[in-house]
Amino acid sequence: MAPETLSSLDRSSLRERALHALRTAILAGQYRPGDHLGEVELAGRLGISRGTVREALRHLQQEGLLVPAARGMLQVHRLSPTEVRELYEVRAALEGLAVAGVIASAGREQAVEELRQALIRLDRAAGDFAAQVEADLAFHLLLCELSGNSMLVRTWRHLEGPIRVTVMSVGDERRRLPMSAARHEPIVDAVERGDEAGALEVLRSHMALAAAQLAGPDAQN
Repeated sequence: MAPETLSSLDRSSLRERALHALRTAILAGQYRPGDHLGEVELAGRLGISRGTVREALRHLQQEGLLVPAARGMLQVHRLSPTEVRELYEVRAALEGLAVAGVIASAGREQAVEELRQALIRLDRAAGDFAAQVEADLAFHLLLCELSGNSMLVRTWRHLEGPIRVTVMSVGDERRRLPMSAARHEPIVDAVERGDEAGALEVLRSHMALAAAQLAGPDAQN
């Protein structure tokens, strides 16, 4: 059955809309890691040319969501345990820079209030996996935005696709724990105290736990 997000494209801005529909389907888990995406099938499903589909798929490959597969096809990227560990090491470095920026800023008090509101939204999302993913990513994006470093935010957003694909590729018992509000609250508490070293330690532990949960025991190898 065709994903709902792919069912109704008009002829306006076909490449952009095809790109958006395919990206949304991948990030929503409608196409899972390892699934192949064929030009002919997608062109028929979307009612557009193979050339337009090819352009959209190439863009998704540049974003890191798709990788080459057999017979010239592309498939949804399945990150190896090592890649997952590396992804979360990079996240820890980026968000550590964000934490330092927030603590050093004159607007730290307001930033803490915004982060606590994000914690409330994360807590309310518990039990709804899709909502919890969005609330978790929103918390971390907000942390980066509050740093005031636009390049940091742009870099973090480049990682968002691989993060989503990774989270969607594992079972519920492995992906829920790192997204709980309780796991994020110590980060905010340390920021509120102005404790940069403490905040960085909590953040690194948070990312290490997420990597271990999402990648499994092979992440340590």
